[in-house]
Amino acid sequence: MRTIVGVLLAAGRSRRFGADKLLRMAHGGLSMAEIAAAKLLAVCDRALAVVGPQSSGELGERLRAAGLDLIVARDAERGMGASLAAAVSATPEAGGWLVALGDMPAIDATSMAAVAAALRGGASIAAPAHGGRRGHPVGFAGEWFGTLSRLTGERGGRDVIDAHPGCLTLIAVDDPGVLVDVDSESDLARLPCFDAPTPLG
Repeated sequence: MRTIVGVLLAAGRSRRFGADKLLRMAHGGLSMAEIAAAKLLAVCDRALAVVGPQSSGELGERLRAAGLDLIVARDAERGMGASLAAAVSATPEAGGWLVALGDMPAIDATSMAAVAAALRGGASIAAPAHGGRRGHPVGFAGEWFGTLSRLTGERGGRDVIDAHPGCLTLIAVDDPGVLVDVDSESDLARLPCFDAPTPLG
């Protein structure tokens, strides 16, 4: 059976959010990143988080305390692809990688489990789909090590999927969270575990 390594991409600068959104706290005292991390860790054999040099302090400490290994991507400015490449390069022994985003805390754990199960069952690339749209997380089998370890740019693994559509297994899920990423406070207001922002004035 394939050993699946979870990869939480958490190296973004949150420019559109205006602060480090991954540290935005939800009910229960967990940050957005910790919520995403816990779901990933629950379905993988091990998990690691990729953070940028600017986020290796509190964010890194929280993710390490949550049970994830930490990778500081010194070239995170080169885009999500560089962060994913750093994670894959650090785990060449993996039978596959389940790649999740730190700003997608609304994904149901069962959706993550379904993608992990597809990888363990022999899928080459796997992803959930809701309403006909592909979502996250995305799983890649170990055969993609060479390709993933050379990635750069903002598109990350999307270029791999687009170039090899016949290798993709889509898993239909009743989970709109697989499509919801958080770029603003108004996005957070749609998620029940977060408080709406306090009005100014």
